[in-house]
Amino acid sequence: MARTKEFDPDAALQKALELFWERGYEATSMADLVAHLGVARASVYATFGGKRDLYLKALERYRRSRDAVLVEALSQPGPALPAVRALVEAYAEESLRDERRRGCMVVNAAVEIGARDPQAACRVEASWDTLETALTSALTRARAQGEIPDGKDPRALARFLLVVLQGMRVLGRAHPEPGRLRDAAEQALAALA
Repeated sequence: MARTKEFDPDAALQKALELFWERGYEATSMADLVAHLGVARASVYATFGGKRDLYLKALERYRRSRDAVLVEALSQPGPALPAVRALVEAYAEESLRDERRRGCMVVNAAVEIGARDPQAACRVEASWDTLETALTSALTRARAQGEIPDGKDPRALARFLLVVLQGMRVLGRAHPEPGRLRDAAEQALAALA
């Protein structure tokens, strides 16, 4: 007879996500995960696989949750440019308010292991593709509605903003100098005019 799980896998995955987001992949040991989750090592392996499998599941959960919020914010009916502006400003402010210096888990994954882990890199790229697509769509609507000049290329602008936004996350994690991040946001917004 199979034993029933004595823990909630969904809650355990969320706890693992928080720990990986706080510490990163390399600095989080399986012993750390077992202690943080309050679940036996054998149960972690049986439910999630090894540390890397659990990390990839946590990264995917983070990505899907975060990406859905961004897509929704950029897909609202009406003028599109205010949503893009609000997103850029929010990235700068969130990067400044990140007291624990966790940054963005997707950016952290890109910097920490993305170059040597194809599955992590795939999740990072998927997140960036989602943001780029949502920005491109919003900026295409903004151009069609006369909010940005006809000569502006929505896809190129979206790619530019993607790079600026991800750079804000890196700087915010390392050294969130307010003037630097706010100036970057201001210049990114000026590029839309």
